[in-house]
Amino acid sequence: MTETNNLDGKIIPVKNDVLTFANAISLSRALIAIPILILHQLSGEEANWIIIAFIFYAFISDYLDGYFARKFNQVTEFGKIVDPLADKVCAIILFLYAVYIDIIPAFFVIILISRDVLILIGSLLIKKKRGKYAMSALPGKITVNVLAIYWIVAFFFPGCERFILVLMYLSLLLLFYSLAVYVHRYFMIQKKGADFN
Repeated sequence: MTETNNLDGKIIPVKNDVLTFANAISLSRALIAIPILILHQLSGEEANWIIIAFIFYAFISDYLDGYFARKFNQVTEFGKIVDPLADKVCAIILFLYAVYIDIIPAFFVIILISRDVLILIGSLLIKKKRGKYAMSALPGKITVNVLAIYWIVAFFFPGCERFILVLMYLSLLLLFYSLAVYVHRYFMIQKKGADFN
């Protein structure tokens, strides 16, 4: 199938490797939330430079894994699922903690988890029918970044209530928009047989 008919815009060779540098970065991002929570509790719920460094790593690693995967030709089936899964695990842990320390409302996290579960189910159904996972869509990546900014501002600057509220509504808008994009991609792949990487 030609590149113009590919949902991802261009054809990217995908390998079946598991142990790659890019995948290791993704896996580390899934786990980074745990030391952030532990350190925050041990410091009496005060942010310190170690916590900031871990948060920075979580943020930048979402770019690094994709960069290294493309640069070193390490785009893999495992990476296509572990990268967004790492985003979801890290985000859900951090947002649940934010609810626990009362800086983000519980309803927001319920919407976040529900949306992520729906996307994950769609990915598994695509894998079952087509034999491979679909890559993350750009709106999904943008949503992850806005969620990160929302969490960081709420976590470090809880007094900026109006700005936090704006970020929450922007995050909600992007959560629903990106879900609509994934639903559309799902039907294009499953019902119309569209090609994808």
